[in-house]
Amino acid sequence: MRLDKFLKVSRIIKRRTVAKEIADKGRILINDRPAKSSSNVVVGDKLEIGFGNKTLIVKITQIIETTKKSDAAEMYEIIESKSADSTD
Repeated sequence: MRLDKFLKVSRIIKRRTVAKEIADKGRILINDRPAKSSSNVVVGDKLEIGFGNKTLIVKITQIIETTKKSDAAEMYEIIESKSADSTD
């Protein structure tokens, strides 16, 4: 599945266009490598997503083409969520 679609279906990012924009700016890594929105993801991949002052690291546990909001969180496991210091 494409990275941007996974992020939208799993509801990590609400809109696919936003997921595409973040990925294309180089703020998403798949297994520690820069990813584009069109990159394919598979079960077991580790995603590191930079949201401005917050970084979310998740592991993909399953791929589902469409899902209900209540089931979306089952598609990934949060490994780490960290906030950057605002002392820049």
